[in-house]
Amino acid sequence: MLKKETYRHELKYQIHYADYLAVRQRLRQVMKPDGHAGADGRYVIRSIYFDNADDKALREKVNGVQKREKFRIRYYNDDFSYIRLEKKIKSSSLCIKVDAGLTEWEYSAVLSGKTDWMTEHSSGLVQELFCKMRSQQLRPRVMVSYVREPYVYPAGNVRVTFDSQVRSTLFHRSFLENQISDICVADEPGDIILEVKFDAFLPDIIQTLLQTEGIRQQAYSKYGACRRFG
Repeated sequence: MLKKETYRHELKYQIHYADYLAVRQRLRQVMKPDGHAGADGRYVIRSIYFDNADDKALREKVNGVQKREKFRIRYYNDDFSYIRLEKKIKSSSLCIKVDAGLTEWEYSAVLSGKTDWMTEHSSGLVQELFCKMRSQQLRPRVMVSYVREPYVYPAGNVRVTFDSQVRSTLFHRSFLENQISDICVADEPGDIILEVKFDAFLPDIIQTLLQTEGIRQQAYSKYGACRRFG
C-alpha cells in the first residue's frame, strides 16, 4: 500500500525560450545542476508509454480524471545499461512514481510481446504490468523523447527541470529499431516545458525566482502532446 506522504507536488508550465533564459539565470543563483546530468548540464530521456486500444490513459488525461496511472519504460542517453519500468500515479497536482529495473533483454522482450517471464520476476511492478497487459490489453503506444536540464534544491526536496526538443515517434510495433524516426511536437519552435516537483512545501525563494509575467501553471502532458501524431 502506497503511503500518502510519498506523494510529491508537480507543477508544469509551457514557456517560451526567452522566459527559459530569464528563469534559468535566476534559479542558478540558488539551485545546483543535478549530478546525473552531463558536462552541458543536460541528458536525453526516452520513454515508451503503454496504453490500450481504447486509449484509456490518454482519455483519462483529456477528461481530467483526478486519479490515474501510466506505465512507461525509460532510459537515458541511449544507454541500455540502466533501464527503468515506471508507474506514475497522478492525483490532481500530486504524483508518485514507482519503478523497477529492467535488463536490456527484458526490455526487448516486453516490447516484442514476450511476457511469460514477467510472472516470475522479483519486482511486483513488473508482475503488475504483466497482469494489466492481460486484463487491460496495455501495449507500447508511443516513444516520447526530449532533452532535460535539471536543477535541485535540498530544502523541500525541490527539483526544477527544463525539457526541450520534445519529439514523438509515429506508431509502430516494437520500438526496437536501431534508427529512431520521430517528429517535433512543440506548438512553437523553442518552447520549453518547465516542471517543478517538491515534497510538502515549495520554499519562498524558489517561488519568487519562478515568478515571471505571462507564465501560468497548466496541465501539460508530453504523452498527450505526442499522441496527437499516432
